Amino acid sequence: MSTRTGTLDEHIELTPDTAGGRPRIRGRRITVQDIAIWHERLGKTADEIASEYDLTLADVHAALAYYFDHREDIDARMVEDRAFAEAQRARTPSLRDQKLRSLRGEN
Repeated sequence: MSTRTGTLDEHIELTPDTAGGRPRIRGRRITVQDIAIWHERLGKTADEIASEYDLTLADVHAALAYYFDHREDIDARMVEDRAFAEAQRARTPSLRDQKLRSLRGEN
């Protein structure tokens, strides 16, 4: 086993019945995708992520290394997740919005 794989294996795990089988921080439900979003899209530093979620810097850097090694697959999963969420939103209107429309007499 290579050192690189061994190091990632110490921090990243995939289990079919946890977090939808997505790669995650070992022993946690925080996924590589979560860390990638926080870092790449929200601009959080590795230090901020580690501090905010009680992770080690090694956990965060391992997750980012895993992300960059599997970026195409993880980004595709993010697109699928976004489409799923949007479809759910369209099918299930917000109770708040329904109440506001009712109060305005728009129903």
